Amino acid sequence: MRAEGWYVDPYQLHDARWFSDGTPTSLVRDGEVESHDPPPDTPFTGPLEPFVGTAPSGADDLRRADKAELPEELSNPVKRAFDVCAQFPPSY
Repeated sequence: MRAEGWYVDPYQLHDARWFSDGTPTSLVRDGEVESHDPPPDTPFTGPLEPFVGTAPSGADDLRRADKAELPEELSNPVKRAFDVCAQFPPSY
């Protein structure tokens, strides 16, 4: 699996850098402050170390899109469709 998420900045320019599909991005973090700083053109060396820190203030409700849980009403679309139809019985 390729790196996805916050890792200690291998360039040692910031506390952490966001990696997407194994590629360093310009999204960086210093303390609780997130900003953008493009990664250097030189490749990084060594293994990546996952960043263990606190999320910025106000970000505690964020979830990754691929890890999000669907609300109950969306988790079973067939049941939801049946429930909606049951609210409007046919009039003969």
